[in-house]
Amino acid sequence: MPEAMPRPAGQPLDRPAERTERRSLYRRLPLRQMLCLLPLLVVAVWVVQHRSLIGSGARQMFTANPYWLLTAVATTGLGWVAVSFARQGTVLERLPARRLFATQFAAGAANHLLPSGIGAGAVNIRFMTGCGLPPARSSAALALYFLAEATARVGLLLVLLVAFPEALRLGPLLPEPVSGRVVAGVVAAAGVLVAGVALIRPVRRLVVTFLRTALADARSLHMRPSRALALWGGSLAFPLLQATGLVAVALALELEVRPAHVMLAYLAATAVAAVVPAPGGIGSVDAALVIALVAAGAPVESATSTVLAYRFITVWLPLIPGALVLGGLVRWKIV
Repeated sequence: MPEAMPRPAGQPLDRPAERTERRSLYRRLPLRQMLCLLPLLVVAVWVVQHRSLIGSGARQMFTANPYWLLTAVATTGLGWVAVSFARQGTVLERLPARRLFATQFAAGAANHLLPSGIGAGAVNIRFMTGCGLPPARSSAALALYFLAEATARVGLLLVLLVAFPEALRLGPLLPEPVSGRVVAGVVAAAGVLVAGVALIRPVRRLVVTFLRTALADARSLHMRPSRALALWGGSLAFPLLQATGLVAVALALELEVRPAHVMLAYLAATAVAAVVPAPGGIGSVDAALVIALVAAGAPVESATSTVLAYRFITVWLPLIPGALVLGGLVRWKIV
């Protein structure tokens, strides 16, 4: 048999552990690259599936006032700043500001991959965990953000309903039997959820532990005025900025509805659409906004055009850049 070639002097032996480590490294590199490209690929598929809606929204903008459209774009960008402040207000630790803002921008794209804000929540939990927060505290911070944002949104809605009680005329759109069934369904679902939590011991234990952690963090945060101001200020500013963006688009398209009524329509529509677990609110938010604007006195055609243009600015326009940022955050192991 031929003799094996001698190993050069000074070269270490190729141990099995080293070979295994190199193989695992080679396997991880393509996987990391695939994860970086995955958000962009999913968004590309989503864009192709909704190309008719995107085209309709883009065509509406050619006949609109460009200055009001730029105002809508500016309010959309400021909305990510408001969300960043609110997220910072949910934790005592100081989060890196630039990475926090980039994460919120990327979370908007992730929110269109999974329903009911799960995508944005997952991105934020991974970001906070990467900043050194334990998973339990990251989840509690996420729950506190959702609670503060929902409280602010519903509070603004109630204030506008009291100020403009006749702004929304839902009678012709939702007959009384239909609205009664909707309310009964919501109450029944809430009752089933509460009963399930109360009767199933593992679920009850998990919920109680989570609530204790969340309440302890909330008390600590409200002892810091800067954190409380960031949490509630950002939570109030975000829906106000989003509603202002819809008002700007309505003014750009010369929609004959008072700005305060448009804001009320936005808050009511998003509150109702939150019940439907659609990725990014596609379909549910659009339909709810059209119904709310029609209830506020807008013609159906004008309301549809306004919603398509508004959703083009707030959803479709930043979607691909957000996916690129999300891929970069995954590549750099920030999320």
